Amino acid sequence: MSAMTKKAKNFKKSKTGVYVSLGSTAFGALSVAKQAKLARQENDTLRLVDAAISAAAIVTGLAILYRELKRLGDDDVLLG
Repeated sequence: MSAMTKKAKNFKKSKTGVYVSLGSTAFGALSVAKQAKLARQENDTLRLVDAAISAAAIVTGLAILYRELKRLGDDDVLLG
């Protein structure tokens, strides 16, 4: 396995990979916000519950990614 392949494989374990994951997860929050707004306008309780559960999953995912970012510290895979 070449050095480039190893770096690509460990991308998710790097600070850059975590930042990309944070961004994509936060982008998913926009979709959930639209879903919640539409559910409130249509008075659809089931869709509103779905949006609330999805929002909780996004918050949990962001918390996990933030913890991983703190855990990485200075020993970044792509820098070393």
